[in-house]
Amino acid sequence: MTSQVSSPAEQAVPAEQPSGAAVPSPVDAGPPPAKEVRRLDRVIIRFAGDSGDGMQLTGDRFTSETASFGNDLSTLPNFPAEIRAPAGTLPGVSSFQLHFADHDILTPGDAPDVLVAMNPAALKANLADVPRGGEIIVNTDEFAKRAMAKVGYATSPLEDGTLDAYNVHPVPLTTLTIEALKDFGLSRKESERSKNMFALGLLSWMYHRPTENTEKFLRKKFAKKPEIAEANVAAFRAGWNFGETTEDFAVSYEVAPATSAFPAGTYRNISGNLALSYGLIAAARQADLPLYLGSYPITPASDILHELSKHKNFGVRTFQAEDEIAGIGAALGAAFGGALAVTTTSGPGVALKSETIGLAVSLELPLLIVDIQRGGPSTGLPTKTEQADLLQAMYGRNGEAPVPIVAPKTPADCFDAALDAARIALTYRTPVFLLSDGYLANGSEPWRIPEPDELPDLRTRFATGPNHTLADGTEVFWPYKRDPETLARPWAVPGTPGLEHRIGGIEKQDGTGNISYDPANHDFMVRTRQAKTDGITVPDLTVDDPSGQARTLVLGWGSTYGPITAAVRRVRAAGDEIAQAHLRHLNPFPANLGEVLGRYEKVVVPEMNLGQLATLLRARYLVDVRSHTQVSGMPFKAAQLADVLKEAIDD
Repeated sequence: MTSQVSSPAEQAVPAEQPSGAAVPSPVDAGPPPAKEVRRLDRVIIRFAGDSGDGMQLTGDRFTSETASFGNDLSTLPNFPAEIRAPAGTLPGVSSFQLHFADHDILTPGDAPDVLVAMNPAALKANLADVPRGGEIIVNTDEFAKRAMAKVGYATSPLEDGTLDAYNVHPVPLTTLTIEALKDFGLSRKESERSKNMFALGLLSWMYHRPTENTEKFLRKKFAKKPEIAEANVAAFRAGWNFGETTEDFAVSYEVAPATSAFPAGTYRNISGNLALSYGLIAAARQADLPLYLGSYPITPASDILHELSKHKNFGVRTFQAEDEIAGIGAALGAAFGGALAVTTTSGPGVALKSETIGLAVSLELPLLIVDIQRGGPSTGLPTKTEQADLLQAMYGRNGEAPVPIVAPKTPADCFDAALDAARIALTYRTPVFLLSDGYLANGSEPWRIPEPDELPDLRTRFATGPNHTLADGTEVFWPYKRDPETLARPWAVPGTPGLEHRIGGIEKQDGTGNISYDPANHDFMVRTRQAKTDGITVPDLTVDDPSGQARTLVLGWGSTYGPITAAVRRVRAAGDEIAQAHLRHLNPFPANLGEVLGRYEKVVVPEMNLGQLATLLRARYLVDVRSHTQVSGMPFKAAQLADVLKEAIDD
């Protein structure tokens, strides 16, 4: 969803969406009954149900309307790895959490204020996360004895006091949806499928979300089945009207647009994988090169392949290979042929691609390796997030094979990180790792669409003729004669007359590129490739230390940025001083990182692994950093990190 913002001060609060009980559409409704409207500064909602209940679609639509309304937001989709887990079981629960506010926010929130539970499994899997006094909307139609027994409920939690600490709204969602669609001639099963739209309509009324775009979306999505489209629209409207008329929902809520959170510009809601895809396209356009993706589908990276395949009009070619090795092999061939080449994968795929990555290091060709990290080892947790591929990216190849590493920090930052990774690959003729993860890939936030003149110039020159003169005066082309500043070798497109040269994985002779087994030459080439990586220009590390008096620094990388920053805000609000810094470039590190680390008495490094960055920092800078780790497959919670930081400060 894209919205034009002329300036923060000029953003108007959209009018409330009126609705009446007797009319079919919330948009065309008359004046609403007098119900209390409370103003909130933020809300966290979690939709939960079976993987076939459409919770991700429901969350996506609520998110899109929230983005168009002008709230700041952050999302956390959470779904099972199985394509279709057994219905009504705990492993089959799918959820979508959305945090939206009238101010700048950084995370999907620690705990939901509102839980929408579509069945007993969804309630049991998520109840522990709901704080006392939180609101729970329960689909009572699904709480039959058999369904409850599947998840271990001997008695109904709706009746045995289990939910006494919460504000519970029992709603027969299935029955109400079937009743609303009785005139559409659908089977009971077909009608039941629209209950997620009934829930979406109810929550849209409850939080004054716009409705028009959701109705347009449904009609477009089901354009080939107009009766299904209209049934979903009717269920959506029925949910809205139910909230408006039922006595159980006596209060609705307003969360004003985040007018102070966004600079002027055109915004849209964007996920990390979509932002990364757009960043790759933008990088290719700015480099004036075709974009080539050689990939094998793997969760959670497949969305990039799907998205890039839609953009042939921008000179994008996508190749879905038979396996991971073929995918990167094709991409490396495209790099040799003069394209901006990319391969996308996750941790298991990186292991399979490692030999070809080493070949790219030896050939010194620009290649982007996009690793959307997930829980491991082996197949691990395909749909859960982790940051445990850092050491694999750094060292996971035979021999001395240095590869630069770039890590985005938010979903929207994936766009800029892709441009940065392309800059390094093209300038220094090297493969580059781009380390995102499942949390960033599937999460979303508002993104300001940049103007074309804000994007970097990534144009590079191909070799066009001889570049070396022999002792006898003969002009020849040396494929490994280097730029003295970047140590990059020339990029010669195949078919250019006079630039023929040998390629392959065996060690090259300096300059000529001929096969060489000479020990001294090998030592020189290894050290030169390392020096090229070490000499890559990256910005200095910026430290957020408002008073300049903090004695403790919290240092993160990648997707921990949101939880860490939220935790730092809590610590400072409580009156404590703490400094914060966040790394985008992990190889090479920023030149001033050692000086920054030495400036503080204590350094805390939170990571979603067992301390991989901490290990690198201790080895490189001999600093006894404090590692705080989590490998649960879920992102850090801000409150938890705030306690860890407070403990470090007081220690």
